[in-house]
Amino acid sequence: MAIAIQPQLTLDDFLKLPETEPASDFINGEIIQKPMPQGEHGLIQSILCEVINGVARNKKIAVAISELRCTFGGASIVPDVSVFRWDTIPKTPSGRIVNRFEIHPDWAIEILSPDQRLKKVLSKLLHCSRNGTELGWLINPEDESVLGIFPGQRVELYEGADKLPILEGIELELTVEQVFGWLSLT
Repeated sequence: MAIAIQPQLTLDDFLKLPETEPASDFINGEIIQKPMPQGEHGLIQSILCEVINGVARNKKIAVAISELRCTFGGASIVPDVSVFRWDTIPKTPSGRIVNRFEIHPDWAIEILSPDQRLKKVLSKLLHCSRNGTELGWLINPEDESVLGIFPGQRVELYEGADKLPILEGIELELTVEQVFGWLSLT
């Protein structure tokens, strides 16, 4: 008896599907729906965008955008925060930002949610690294750590008072303690 093999979904097929809420990533031929952000995740994500844009956007160094679909390297992903150097931001001929980003972010940031698998989120950042992303962060609120992902898929662990790596050219200093300090509302 012959076994029917399901054809694997292609990137083009995935991009024709309606968007999901929350968004879904397409990587390694697999659709992975992101979990709905919760309090810690949402606050860190919002403040990171504010802080990065506060030092980089007006000076036209870089821009941080949350939940932006980026399609590159045979995948289509939605990092929690995507940072693009000013000169790499895709623009229309009139100078407006485009809607569809078909490039990798220069800096990709993911915040691990309680029901997300570390392996899946890390594999997304490693895909970014393999395809030109200069810096990745995997923020883990549960153990208050940050994994830094660098070119060549080098991974380093940051905790406590460790100073976090920042995309070159952005004048910003942050420690792991500062990032998780944002969660305290006292």
